[in-house]
Amino acid sequence: MLDPFMQAAIDEAKKGLSEGGIPIGSVLVRDGQIIARGHNQRVQKDDPMTHAEIDCLRNAGRIGSYKDTVLYSTLMPCYMCAGTVVQFKIPKVIVGESVTFAGAPAFMRSHGVEVVDLRNEDCIAMMQRFIADRPDLWMEDIASES
Repeated sequence: MLDPFMQAAIDEAKKGLSEGGIPIGSVLVRDGQIIARGHNQRVQKDDPMTHAEIDCLRNAGRIGSYKDTVLYSTLMPCYMCAGTVVQFKIPKVIVGESVTFAGAPAFMRSHGVEVVDLRNEDCIAMMQRFIADRPDLWMEDIASES
C-alpha cells in the first residue's frame, strides 16, 4: 500500500498536469499531518522558481522550525530545491523517484538530510509519459539545452 503522504504528493502532481503544467507534486508533513501542499507551477505562474517543493514551502508560510518535518516529493529535488531543504534544515526527504531525473541526493545527504527514494512505479511512469509528450517543456524545466 502506498504511503498516504506520497499519494497526496502524486495527487498534487496530477493537479499540476491537469492545469497544463509539469507533473511534480510535494507535501510537507509534521506530526503525521500534512501542513502544506504544492505542485510545480512554472507554466501556470510563468515563474521559473515555482518548483513543487518551493510551492509547497511557500504554501506552508512561516512555520518557524522545520526540524520535525518531512518533505515528500514525487521527483528527486533539483539543486535549487535541495538547497532550500538544507537551508531550512528539513531533516528528511522522501521522493517518489529519481529514475527520470537524478536530482541532488548526494548534496542533501552531505548536509545530513535523510533521503529516501521509493522508486515508485506510478511516479516513474507519470514522468516518463510527460517527458515523451512534452520534451520541450521538460528540458526547459531542468534548464537543459539538449
